[in-house]
Amino acid sequence: MASGNDVAIVEGVDRSPEEVKPAVLEGPFDVKELLHIDEALSVAERDGGGLHYSVFVGPLHDPVRGAAESLHERLADPDRSVLIAVSPEQRQLEIVTGSAAQEKIPDRSAALVVFSMEAAFGAGQLAGGIITGLRMLAETAQSR
Repeated sequence: MASGNDVAIVEGVDRSPEEVKPAVLEGPFDVKELLHIDEALSVAERDGGGLHYSVFVGPLHDPVRGAAESLHERLADPDRSVLIAVSPEQRQLEIVTGSAAQEKIPDRSAALVVFSMEAAFGAGQLAGGIITGLRMLAETAQSR
């Protein structure tokens, strides 16, 4: 899950800090993109209709929808949560909403968000697509 609270802790390593590369930097995003995603998550939490927003980027086992739903169920408050699950390698995208979240973000609205995100992904903008998706989901939830 993307979060501003993720910290890389390395214990028992006999190397200088310059030699230790946090795992988060090995993913598909550079630091600037991570900061933009973190900001989008913060804005969605603040302005997104009282819902909780999370992002997962990584492989999703088959069935992909079931894997995304399993991740969603492990969130702190799944009923009021929205999960964007993206597997770039598999070219898969799922948006999972809890029961309370679905009242504010119906399936039809989530489908429109998916189309917008896929357009950004197709243009090579993984971070931009996620940011757009978070913004659109929060705006939809806020308006209901």
